Amino acid sequence: MTMSSKIRVGLIGVGNWAEYGHLPALQLLPDYELTAVHSRNPDKAAELADRHGIRFALDTVEALVNHPEVDLVIVLNTAPQHEATVRAAIAAGKDVYCEWPLTPSKAVSQELMALAEKAGVRHIVGLQRRLNPDYRYVRDLLKDGYIGELRSVRLHVSVEYFQRERMAALHFTIPPENFSSLLSIYGGHYFDAVFSMLGHPQSISALTVNQFPEVTLIETGEVLKHTTADQILVNGTFSNGAVLTVHIEAGKRNNYGMQLDLTGTRGDLKIWNTTSFGDHFNTIEAAQGDSQPMHTLTVPSSYNWLPENDLGGSQQELANLYAAYAKDVRDGTHVAPTMADALRMHELIDAIEISNRDGVRLKLQA
Repeated sequence: MTMSSKIRVGLIGVGNWAEYGHLPALQLLPDYELTAVHSRNPDKAAELADRHGIRFALDTVEALVNHPEVDLVIVLNTAPQHEATVRAAIAAGKDVYCEWPLTPSKAVSQELMALAEKAGVRHIVGLQRRLNPDYRYVRDLLKDGYIGELRSVRLHVSVEYFQRERMAALHFTIPPENFSSLLSIYGGHYFDAVFSMLGHPQSISALTVNQFPEVTLIETGEVLKHTTADQILVNGTFSNGAVLTVHIEAGKRNNYGMQLDLTGTRGDLKIWNTTSFGDHFNTIEAAQGDSQPMHTLTVPSSYNWLPENDLGGSQQELANLYAAYAKDVRDGTHVAPTMADALRMHELIDAIEISNRDGVRLKLQA
């Protein structure tokens, strides 16, 4: 791609997240041009193309990944479908974005990364939360010693989704083999955001609990067996001796959201939100010294990578990821998260499940 050209995008998958998140994010940025779309339902692809002025609604994955006016393939179907779609994009020599989770299998994800590296194509994974300006700003505050040495990290995420009753469109979140559970999706996104900011823990112990042994699909009344966790507790330590506590819970009826508390030797930082996903933006609060009131910090404008817009918080996180990838292509940098980051997160989730199963504390790779 030359400095003056646009990154031409082909979308595979046209669900709610595609239209709510990806399309507004891509349309905001002058670096991109939406040129093609594919869905297993041709009518959906044609309707979306018509609504958004996308020139090509294509009948097959192969037609999209091999289209001469597609530079970047964006994979937005469900996790069990990612492998075949990503393989096709790599085989066509196209850069590829894949939603998190990359695939349900760590071994398959490793193979895809090896194929991408061999083919010389850039790869991105949708762990976009780490690129939120709030997290980037707090990462720099910590690096500059704003709260001194880190002593403790406490993360609480409560999710209004993944309840006992679910929309039929979310049936793929129920089978454990789909790797699309609370731990995989919300755990993956928040762990990546926090640990890309702080560094990864060196040891963890975990408890996961399934309180919804059955899930009902709202539209049909079908009752399905449910075996994955809807309560997740993780304790751990970082290399400097700081301690970690995490609680992620699903099916929260009220008072849901996210709060991250960072305790240091010189002060405290807090990032919080009244929803785990959606239009709301994070608030950052801080205090230095002893017995001081927390006050709100404003993220400096230098952390803003986006044109002026009215997008919501989760949409802007995605737009920042696409801004980072455009810069990577233009400048040869490596800011956007890749399959390597997805593999690291998959390894952490595997460790959480092993710790819970065996009742042991595990040391993690640095």
